[in-house]
Amino acid sequence: MKNKIYHYTFILSTLLFIATSCSKQEKNEENIIKINENGIPVMQPLHEELPKLTKSFIEDKKYGASRFFEKTWSEKNDNVSFLVAKNGQIIYENYMGYANKRTDEKITKDTPLHIASVSKVLTATAILMLVDAEKIKLNQKVTTLIDGFPYPEVTVQTLLNHRSGMRNYAYFTFENNNWDKKKILTNEDIVKVMVEKEIALETKTDTRFSYCNTNYAMLALIIEKATGLKYPEAMKEMIFKPLGMTNTFVCDFEKDRENIVPSYKGNNVEIGTDYLDGIYGDKNIYSTPRDLLKFDTARYAPFFLNKELLKKMYQGYSYESKGLKNYGLGIRMVEYEKGEPFYFHNGWWHGNTSTFINLRKEKVTIIALSNKFTRKTYQSKRLAALFGDYPFKLNDDNDE
Repeated sequence: MKNKIYHYTFILSTLLFIATSCSKQEKNEENIIKINENGIPVMQPLHEELPKLTKSFIEDKKYGASRFFEKTWSEKNDNVSFLVAKNGQIIYENYMGYANKRTDEKITKDTPLHIASVSKVLTATAILMLVDAEKIKLNQKVTTLIDGFPYPEVTVQTLLNHRSGMRNYAYFTFENNNWDKKKILTNEDIVKVMVEKEIALETKTDTRFSYCNTNYAMLALIIEKATGLKYPEAMKEMIFKPLGMTNTFVCDFEKDRENIVPSYKGNNVEIGTDYLDGIYGDKNIYSTPRDLLKFDTARYAPFFLNKELLKKMYQGYSYESKGLKNYGLGIRMVEYEKGEPFYFHNGWWHGNTSTFINLRKEKVTIIALSNKFTRKTYQSKRLAALFGDYPFKLNDDNDE
């Protein structure tokens, strides 16, 4: 009898161990980056919802955000998409002005606007996903990824943190007839010009920070190399589609230029296009605040990136000169002596201005997009004072 009891106990213990092991394995499988059938890493929505906000908290913060918006933006003069959220939950949003004055089309929550250099945040995210999936390495030389790339010391990381030392393509393609401005420049053309015109580095690689759009145009080519897809399709497959960002796309200039939302000067004069409008990676993503919120919320998932890589993303790399401002891997930051860093990225291109604010500690997302040139977009940082200990004054008219 005792032997039978021992036998049954052993069987039950074994079954329990197997069940527990399977459960842990399933849980671990949920907490790793997803690779699709083509071997490409894919972002996933956050599986578990973040804590629900209380009604009183929402009403309190909504009041502050709405007061800020009403004081900052004018229905008669401004075009803007605006959103404030915490824990992935929208606290306040507002949409105002014209998507297209010629057709009287108004901006709505579903209107994709040019997010300008905020595109760099998404490009950097795709690159870090490829690093996490071991498709490329942070310290990998760009010469091993882009054929003919002329600068042997530049790495993936020095592109991400703007320490490559390269010059801005907008300048060196414009100078000395280096490029026929009647022809649309492509990302591949940038490399050709650098090689054929022997464009020198501005500074020695990894000696100083210098914000440069060329870095992210090259990162787009690296995404293409690592995925086997063109950048617009790669971004769609890796980020936009799996997160349900249905109003987000990379502009294919030849196909989309007649359909995209135009941009305007401050006096409402429409801004045309030029030979630089075909470059992507540094810019050329069109999106909405709601879609960008989906993207930002997904980055809190434990399976987004491994902890070491995530830490590298949000650390500064440029301390050769004193100051509070710094740059991580695709994100700007202000590092104070005390308290949390302020993480953000601004953008400007042809009248389109944008700001993307990510308060990591508080899990707050603040987004403002405009297709009519204004610096008001950048004042959205004041709203950080509603949620944490940040040295901004909510109603300071002199703060930009």
